[in-house]
Amino acid sequence: MSQDNQKKVGLNLDMKSITEADYRELVRSCKIELKIVEKTGQCKHNVGETYVYQIPYRRPENVCYALMDVVDMYIWRVALGFPSWNAENRDVYRIHCPDATGTIWEMRRIE
Repeated sequence: MSQDNQKKVGLNLDMKSITEADYRELVRSCKIELKIVEKTGQCKHNVGETYVYQIPYRRPENVCYALMDVVDMYIWRVALGFPSWNAENRDVYRIHCPDATGTIWEMRRIE
């Protein structure tokens, strides 16, 4: 595919003129909710449990490490508003824990 035919997704962020104060405000305004919506196997978490990232850099406590490895791949996509593959709601990422019979979680940015 030639460069002219590639579609680019813009996030409407002017990163060239962002100041340190602007960046800190952006990070502080990015609260992210992580909620378990399905459970198919053994897991310490139960459907309905919800955890909140107060900022994208600070993981919530008491969430299993295996799940956090998956969450880390998507945390900044959610924080910056990059659309998910979820056709029902592009603001929500549905992710699966690494265990084959584990849990399904939803990640979304909250105000």
